[in-house]
Amino acid sequence: MSQADSTHSSQFALLRQRRFAPYFWVQFLNAGNDNLFKFPLIILITYQLQLDWLPASQAGLVVNALFILPYVLFSATSGQLADKLDKARLMRWVKSVEIAIMALAAWGYLASHVPVLLACVLLMGLHSTLFGPVKYAYLPQQLSERELLGGNGMVEMGTFVAILLGQVLGGLLIALPGVGAQYVAIACLLTAVLGRWLAHYIPASPPTDPGLTINWNPFTETWRNLKLAHEEPVVFRSLLGISWMWFFGAVYLSNFPAFAKEVLHGDAQVATALLVMFSVGIGIGSLLCELLSRRAVEIGLVPVGAIGMTVFSVDLYFASRGLPAKAALEGLAVFFAQPAHWRVMADLGLLALFTGLYSVPMYALIQLRSQPAYRARIIAANNILNALFMIASSLGAGLLLSAAGFSIPELFLTVGLANLAVSLYVFIRVPEYLQRFVGLFQRAPGAL
Repeated sequence: MSQADSTHSSQFALLRQRRFAPYFWVQFLNAGNDNLFKFPLIILITYQLQLDWLPASQAGLVVNALFILPYVLFSATSGQLADKLDKARLMRWVKSVEIAIMALAAWGYLASHVPVLLACVLLMGLHSTLFGPVKYAYLPQQLSERELLGGNGMVEMGTFVAILLGQVLGGLLIALPGVGAQYVAIACLLTAVLGRWLAHYIPASPPTDPGLTINWNPFTETWRNLKLAHEEPVVFRSLLGISWMWFFGAVYLSNFPAFAKEVLHGDAQVATALLVMFSVGIGIGSLLCELLSRRAVEIGLVPVGAIGMTVFSVDLYFASRGLPAKAALEGLAVFFAQPAHWRVMADLGLLALFTGLYSVPMYALIQLRSQPAYRARIIAANNILNALFMIASSLGAGLLLSAAGFSIPELFLTVGLANLAVSLYVFIRVPEYLQRFVGLFQRAPGAL
């Protein structure tokens, strides 16, 4: 860990420092380009192409499944590489690979060659799998303990804002008549090139285990990584807690279009507004962590976040019940003209804000408590669990909506109550969370 405990007044000052700024924008562009590439492809298949072998209704499922698959298969390998190699050098190599993938994807967009584009989705998933462990293992080497929570908050905020911007920009570009695919191809390639240029300025971050012998078997290495994480119970429970957050968030993100149309009776603009509100809420909650913790890694914020996630999930259920059906879908202006919808949006924004408070301290705790020699491998194990939890989220939500006949508000209520049960389990198994939560009201937060 860097010993340069800077005197900056807030986490935003990190954006003026070389040890953080190039890295921040590289990871920002990484998350943005993933979505700038994927989302237009889903729109292209759903609305503009007629494919016998890939129904429009399955486009989102297939694209997202292909993207997540490498996380399950190759995260263990990427964690070893991040521990064995200089992290700055590895990020530069990964960003160079991204340029090659985006060049192939550009040809796929120009030729409307869907199989090539789907292959690029798989390759971009592999690219992001390689980037994931080094993204979070880099921070503890460059930031002091008092900067770690703020740095993670900035990264979490940046990730969700980048996802939002990538989807919005991609959706706007692909909708341009006649030239949409070309513009998407150019934008993706330019973003990859910009990311690679910025990666050149990331300072050296020496390997933590240079003598590591790579185990190329993903299954045995995944099991070994999980065992390493399990040696420190609070780290392992935090891995589960973060994975649950992705389960929780995926339920909302995947159902926003249907929620907007079937429950709120809004058009695509309303669905986009839901995504904006959720992303902004996550970003604000992530940034608030440093302020509320007074620049310490304060896991007492995790129960605060968990309580808010449940409270506003439950209230969202009541706020969205009994909204009158409309003869036609409403646009954004008409939607916001109705006070009943303000409560829905406030609930959504606040549950996202508390999700940020819930997740950021866990990321910082994992970085702080993991042994430096295998920190990236534990983060890789976290990525595997995240992917598995998101897959389980899609399957579980699908079963509740189709087989059990749940409405979308009932699904949101169910996941909110499940969040309460999961959080209680984590807090009972790791009493340190509740002890620190009580400490928030008894003394100033302190470093772990």
